[in-house]
Amino acid sequence: MAKGVHGSSRALGAVLVVAALASAATGCADDPGPDRGAPAPAAGQQARAQGQGAAGALNAYVEKVRKQRAARVLAAKKWGLAKPPLEAPAPPAVKPKITTRKGFETDGEGLPPVFTTVPTKQKIVFLTIDDGAEKDPELLRMMKELRIPYSAFLSDYVVKDDYGYFARMQKSQEAGVSLHNHTLNHRYLPGLSYKQQKREICGMQDVIEKRFGKRPPLFRPPYGNYNEDTLRAAKTCGVKAVPLWASEAFPDHMEWREWDRDLHPGDIVLTHFRGKDDWKGTMPDMIRRVMNVITAKGYAVAKLEDYV
Repeated sequence: MAKGVHGSSRALGAVLVVAALASAATGCADDPGPDRGAPAPAAGQQARAQGQGAAGALNAYVEKVRKQRAARVLAAKKWGLAKPPLEAPAPPAVKPKITTRKGFETDGEGLPPVFTTVPTKQKIVFLTIDDGAEKDPELLRMMKELRIPYSAFLSDYVVKDDYGYFARMQKSQEAGVSLHNHTLNHRYLPGLSYKQQKREICGMQDVIEKRFGKRPPLFRPPYGNYNEDTLRAAKTCGVKAVPLWASEAFPDHMEWREWDRDLHPGDIVLTHFRGKDDWKGTMPDMIRRVMNVITAKGYAVAKLEDYV
């Protein structure tokens, strides 16, 4: 009998609670206040929804990476690479401090640093292409499909007949291709006066800004030759750093600055916009050669501007 009474009491209590909640809900519905939307989910429901959203975003990212890797494998086969290019690690949150390479200094202080290698312990290198004489559309397709980052250092005397090619290059990759300064006319700068050097460097800054929308922070002197006037002139028109190179790529061989004839973490690799009229192969031939070397040595190509 006691159990029956207690059970009846519990049942009656439950009914009263439900009634009270229903009354409260009705009162809220009749409330003329501004919040007339659906009731917010409970805290547990919110957490589950947020968790599902995070899991969905992660799954979408993983699927995107998987598809990119699969596409890179197919592109490597299409373009005749021995192996797909390795994926570069995420860039550092803080860029490394760049200083002038020992032996490359001038007497001036506070000038843009001159360097051949970016300070990093990661197995990455940086691919740079100079001048702009050859305008091969296959290069743009190849680099886009393989997702290889690179930076172009342009000279106006060879790019001015087709600025559009380099505008397409600039937008050809999701992360963009950066266009930098290699002077107006590719002259031997130490043989010029300060005023003449300034015109060569600052004049090209103006061209790149006008044609491609941004004044570049990087400058490479023709032939890698410079003096203190070069660096002083470059600084006056916004140049922040002067990357040279540690190795140079051709369609049929590599040339090395260092005694061990090898790649090192952070090395800058130079090549040129050239075709069969100038060397033994096309630009895709050159990319195939240099990427086979880079990948075989266990290196990935990273974006120079993420580090400098």
